[in-house]
Amino acid sequence: MKVYLDNSATTRPSEAVRARVARAMESGWYNPSALYQPALEIQKEMTSAREAVLTAAGAEGQKVIFTSGGTEADNLALLGCMQGRRKPGRVLISSVEHPAVSACREALERMGHRVEEIPAGSGGSVDCGALESMLDEDVALIAVMQVNNETGAAEPLETISALRNRICPEAWLHVDGVQGFLRMPVRFNRLGLQSYALSAHKIHGLKGTGALILRRDCRIRPIVFGGGQEENLRSGTENTFGILALGEAVRSWDPAACDRMRRLRKLLETLVKEAVPGTVINSPTDREDACAPHILNAAFPPVRSQTMLFALEGDGILVSAGSACASRKQKVSPVLRAMGVPLSVADCSLRFSLSPETTEEEIRYTAERLSAHYEMLKKYTRR
Repeated sequence: MKVYLDNSATTRPSEAVRARVARAMESGWYNPSALYQPALEIQKEMTSAREAVLTAAGAEGQKVIFTSGGTEADNLALLGCMQGRRKPGRVLISSVEHPAVSACREALERMGHRVEEIPAGSGGSVDCGALESMLDEDVALIAVMQVNNETGAAEPLETISALRNRICPEAWLHVDGVQGFLRMPVRFNRLGLQSYALSAHKIHGLKGTGALILRRDCRIRPIVFGGGQEENLRSGTENTFGILALGEAVRSWDPAACDRMRRLRKLLETLVKEAVPGTVINSPTDREDACAPHILNAAFPPVRSQTMLFALEGDGILVSAGSACASRKQKVSPVLRAMGVPLSVADCSLRFSLSPETTEEEIRYTAERLSAHYEMLKKYTRR
């Protein structure tokens, strides 16, 4: 059996997306900046994709800037926002952010801004008490992710937004929604967000396509220069195939899929606990609103994560040892360390990430093979 449980790294393009891309390659390949009718038709379809994204994010009336992916969308929000400031300010970034956000630190500091980390609690989300103590009128930007890509921990965006509104209402609030978009509700307008990043290939669209939702009255500076596409904020001929595929992925998403994924994730948690005594669950699972429906991070000490990963691959089961962006660096997850997870546990952690295509049979097979490998591998671990 082939089982793919690394959907946080990337998802398989859906049937609807594949069909839409095939049609676009036949008749929708024109440059949308051209003035003749076929190009204007592509512009209309791009507008439809923007509207689908805005509706799904509760951001009606705002604008969408298409990018090459979630990383560029995050970079554009943080660097574009802070380049336009007349005086240096404080930038608060959570300690469990994806590198698309955290790696902007050096560039922000070169601009003269002071970057500080918001500590995480044991559940993996922002420590709101610590955040409150850090906020003051000098804070210019707050960056948090909607859902952590390694643990599935969901940030309390309502609380964070309320703290910002009360203490530093002029601060820009950016949310990396790459792992949360469509899988957990986001109410962009209600939360008063300035920007929100998302990626197509995490929701069964195509790689190389992302978007930044930007509040219409907010001004940022571009970080890519050229022909002035995307309201002069992201120059370069638009990736029309990817954009149309993103629109299709959003429109064809089944909201009921989230309930199915949550049920299967809970089943997986139950089965691995039964199969492997001493399993440590690193994801918050006490409340549904505290964790995304598709991610479970679990450790199986003393078996190291890479050892178990390769053993499962031998059975056709594909999982990950953390963020795909850092998987080849063979480092213990900085996210788990920021949460206070002991090294002996973090070094034995795996991430299982589901999709609407995941089946109960696949979950049961995974738990069965995990149990068999654990019983064998635990005998050969170093003590």
